[in-house]
Amino acid sequence: MTDMLGEITLRKKPLQTTMGLLSFGSRTIPCALGRSGLGPIKLEGNGITPLIQTRILYGFYRPDKERRPVSALPFFRLEKNMGWCDAPGHPNYNRLVQLPFSASHERMWRDDDLYDLVLVLDINIDPRANRRGSALFIHVARPGYSATEGCIALAKPDLRHLLAVISTKTRLTIAR
Repeated sequence: MTDMLGEITLRKKPLQTTMGLLSFGSRTIPCALGRSGLGPIKLEGNGITPLIQTRILYGFYRPDKERRPVSALPFFRLEKNMGWCDAPGHPNYNRLVQLPFSASHERMWRDDDLYDLVLVLDINIDPRANRRGSALFIHVARPGYSATEGCIALAKPDLRHLLAVISTKTRLTIAR
């Protein structure tokens, strides 16, 4: 493994609301942003990718489609019974949950490829505030980099390259 990066920077792509440029090491790659672009306040459902400095905590990979990534980050196998609670007010809000789950949630095992590789960002994790956003991840982009619900989405080859050079000490700065 190469030297680990200490810093990643994301900025909005000029003249684009829902596209960004993620810079790390000597590389700059395109990424998708939330449908409402970058903003200072993330609220549940507002589609904003928050302006923040944060850590990347850990990741998941889908074992029927991917091998465990080469990364210094902790990685866990996705299972079909995994979900992520997005129900404000629920005690498990913005937490991994086991399905079936009665409150509103997102399925982590998806029919598309978006969560084949997914990184959990330390946004509204600890401390956690009601309605301040849930399931804010870095994940695989849709074709054409269509907007997300507030996540950051990269082409799968770019995401794999990023995984090889980051650790839990890497900081992600999202700025205008």
